[in-house]
Amino acid sequence: MTDRHFHPTDAEQVREVVAWAAAEKQPLEILGGGSKRKLGRPVQSAQVLDVSGLAGVENYEPEELVITAKAATPLAEVEALLAESGQEFAFEPMDYGPLLGGEPGKATLGGMLAANLSGPKRLKHGAARDHVLGIHAVSGRGEVFKSGGTVVKNVTGYDLSRGLAGSWGTLAVTTAMSLKVLPAPPTEATVLIEGLADETAIDMLCRAMGTSCEAASAAHLPAGLAKGFADPAISAGGVSGDKPATLVRLEGFAPSVDYRFDKLAKLARETGPVQRIDADASRALWRAIRDVEPFWGDGTPVWRVSVAPACGAQFVAALRRTADFDAYYDWSGGLIWLRFPDGDPQAQAVRAAVEEAGGGHATLIRADAATRTGTDVFQPQDPALAALSRRLKAQFDPSGILNPGRMVAGV
Repeated sequence: MTDRHFHPTDAEQVREVVAWAAAEKQPLEILGGGSKRKLGRPVQSAQVLDVSGLAGVENYEPEELVITAKAATPLAEVEALLAESGQEFAFEPMDYGPLLGGEPGKATLGGMLAANLSGPKRLKHGAARDHVLGIHAVSGRGEVFKSGGTVVKNVTGYDLSRGLAGSWGTLAVTTAMSLKVLPAPPTEATVLIEGLADETAIDMLCRAMGTSCEAASAAHLPAGLAKGFADPAISAGGVSGDKPATLVRLEGFAPSVDYRFDKLAKLARETGPVQRIDADASRALWRAIRDVEPFWGDGTPVWRVSVAPACGAQFVAALRRTADFDAYYDWSGGLIWLRFPDGDPQAQAVRAAVEEAGGGHATLIRADAATRTGTDVFQPQDPALAALSRRLKAQFDPSGILNPGRMVAGV
């Protein structure tokens, strides 16, 4: 095999390519839809294993709440199929494509698992790893293996499936997977509170999440950020961008949503004026928040920072002492998106602020290749966790041929 761009069409061909690469010590960049190719450190490989030919839904049983598909099946295609049966991926995986300068809708199921995607409903439903029932994959040894099964009660090998989530293709090449799905909520509404400062807003969100109202999502947009939302339904729903917007999403049957909205509105009125955003505008709003739409359109550095929800405002305040940036909060303050308009990613300042806020994770999501090469894109691990990661890499990919350098230089 001398071709530097491999295009397998089934799992056996994937195994052959990986086995050859392992024997020849030839590193491979693993590529599916390419929507997240600019996320992470540039892969140290001139050869590409393009698995886009492994696409297609193999089995979908709506009554069993299970779908099985090949790894390169477009996520948008699967979501459209689920919607026809009134179902969804409850963790609402985000689409990184437009944020990274690409097209929307190019994400695949394999990339979804590799990045452990999620959206604003992670607070309630977790991330991709929490919905994987089983996988078929090829290790860096060129060995085919499977984990889990195709029914919700079958958890054999469940932790192995989870272990590959968030590994960014550095441990194995996933060829197919089974995932559980859930009924889509009949309707939704969003509580909008205007004019709150960051600390007051985060406190309000944490209080809302602590009630029995079963909020699905909670976010805060400082003044001006909502002007980056393109869908007119959002502004028609009441989010203008002129004032800070604190948001809590409720889902379910209409009478239940109405009851819980009134209960939360009563609590929220203690802090500021309250409005209701109904179903269509609410869905558009949370899609825009999920896909970081306010930060589309340029190549300036963007960070994704995860801290304890109650510490979100503290983190932003600490960072503002040394840097100028735009920010908004998701996950009740536990997820902060940052954009640095001047082009300097301020990596040292970001991670110092994370430590000051009690610890967490900061990932450089968008930056040019030179910056990503010279920066710890992913949160540096403590020595014990780094040693565990090296042992895991040695078990799955002892020759280091799968996406080398993408997460850590030289690994």
